[in-house]
Amino acid sequence: MVPFIDVMLVLLIIFMVTAPLITTGVVDVPTVGKSSQRPPKVVEVLVGADEKLRLRLDNGDPEAVTLARLGARVRQLQAGNAEVPVIISADRNIKYDAVMKVMATLQKDRIQRVGLTVKQGE
Repeated sequence: MVPFIDVMLVLLIIFMVTAPLITTGVVDVPTVGKSSQRPPKVVEVLVGADEKLRLRLDNGDPEAVTLARLGARVRQLQAGNAEVPVIISADRNIKYDAVMKVMATLQKDRIQRVGLTVKQGE
């Protein structure tokens, strides 16, 4: 039993000496207050409470779209400019899985600059 205690004390000392030397990683998470103004041209994917998808370009009238046609229709609205951001606006009462399906579909269709909208003041 005594050798076991000696080994444990040596390990304890080793861990106490090496613990302060371990550097922790810093994650820089953006905050809502630091977000920039909304770009002038934006493709917005609206996910309603019934999980139906609609597309809107620059605060225009929304049009219904299916998940299968989402990527092709977004590319049409971007008009060949991949720098036009795509923003997903979802109802707060839908399942997280519905938003993830939209994001996965956009990623599979190689749509870049996809983001989520945030309501301020709530």
